[in-house]
Amino acid sequence: MFTGIVQGMGRIKQVHEGHDQRSFIITLPEALSQAVEIGASVAVNGTCLTVTGQQGCDLNFDVIGQTLSLTNLGLQQQGSLVNIERSLKMGDELGGHIISGHVTTAIKVTAVEHQDDNTSIWFALPQDHQKHVLPQGFIGLNGCSLTVANVEDTRFSVCLIPETLRMTTFGNSQVGDMVNMEIDHQTQTIVATVERVLQAQKNNN
Repeated sequence: MFTGIVQGMGRIKQVHEGHDQRSFIITLPEALSQAVEIGASVAVNGTCLTVTGQQGCDLNFDVIGQTLSLTNLGLQQQGSLVNIERSLKMGDELGGHIISGHVTTAIKVTAVEHQDDNTSIWFALPQDHQKHVLPQGFIGLNGCSLTVANVEDTRFSVCLIPETLRMTTFGNSQVGDMVNMEIDHQTQTIVATVERVLQAQKNNN
């Protein structure tokens, strides 16, 4: 489990293409590479990956085809920056919201609007998830716990403060970028429950 508070950025050092999988070597900031055990979970762009090896600040990860198809990890290349968060430990401060690291889908950046004190980024909203993305609701984007600012029929936006832009890959966002989205699981549960209740009432009438 993760909090959605990105702790820093890693840089992809090597990418190895395999049969329906990719292997990554990612260089982490020194502080994030300490006391890492093989088998530990690390969120990379919000995707929960398992550490398969380590040499200093370089961590190894294997990513299977299904994960590559659902996330933006299949698009990352040598030199790409990725958001990093180590897994939540008992007693850690929960500054964001609980994120599982199970990405729902990857969505496209459609607009980047820079203002004096913050930046608004707009994303394409898949039709299947329009009911899950609500104004002032939580959402996970590339592993960041963010609050939805505005929702329109086919897109939604978040507002990012300078510190978030400094600490994450969103500081380099461009139109056309693909971003991992994890829908808030509490929202999904509530929506699914309401839908079942309404369907049951309809069937009984």
